[in-house]
Amino acid sequence: MIRVELPHHLRVLAQLSGEVTVEVTEPVTLRRVLDALEARYPVLRGTIRDHDTKKRRPFLRFFACQEDLSHDSPDEPLPEAVATGKEPLLVIGAIAGGSWPGLAVQADAPSAPGAGSW
Repeated sequence: MIRVELPHHLRVLAQLSGEVTVEVTEPVTLRRVLDALEARYPVLRGTIRDHDTKKRRPFLRFFACQEDLSHDSPDEPLPEAVATGKEPLLVIGAIAGGSWPGLAVQADAPSAPGAGSW
């Protein structure tokens, strides 16, 4: 069994409350995991990958064993810890744009307009 953790918005869409598991034949690849996930939860089709091209949606990322797999080939074998169910495959909703005041630069730095205030 392959463990998959989905972002909140996809869990709500699929009416799931937590981590899901899917059966995948070897070799365990991202493509096979996503195919199994979409077969088990058809409402997810087109939400993680484009319907036609099967490419990852821009604001989703794939992680496993603390590694970003988002730009790896979907046909590369996943890490052994994921293939054996020891670690989950993480589908993460990416966050884009903006910055948190004071996080990227020191809050008291003169070059940080508005830093430390909302």
